[in-house]
Amino acid sequence: ASRRRILSTAAAGGFAAVAETLLARAALATPAQAAALLAQLGKGKPREGRVDLTAPAIAENGNTVPLTIDVESPMTAKDYVKVVRIVADGNPNPGVATFHFGPVNGRAQVQLRCRLAQSEKLIVVAEMSDGSLWTTARDVKVTIGGCGG
Repeated sequence: ASRRRILSTAAAGGFAAVAETLLARAALATPAQAAALLAQLGKGKPREGRVDLTAPAIAENGNTVPLTIDVESPMTAKDYVKVVRIVADGNPNPGVATFHFGPVNGRAQVQLRCRLAQSEKLIVVAEMSDGSLWTTARDVKVTIGGCGG
């Protein structure tokens, strides 16, 4: 009887842990948390320009939101894009993606599909080889959330 009791207690504990994981909703990031993340990642204040973000104004499904990011740069040994960061201010984790570039890339462009939890703002910051930061942002309305929504 003792062995059965141990097995049933272990099974109940495992079930409770799985149920808690499935039922618990992750807290969503705030615009302030997204700004704090960006401040940690780059030195200085980003300026508007040089970064183009193409994203739908309305995404029917937050699981697969298509994005295209293009950064204006000659991509030479002296002037190139080093890093492009994408942040979403309403996702459970505001850092969506980071892409590293160099002069050999020839073009600083990336296309991806990301997951958005809700209607939120996407912010893209490009860090150039001279240390300057350039940014753009776009609001995307999500009708069916992708990150647990």
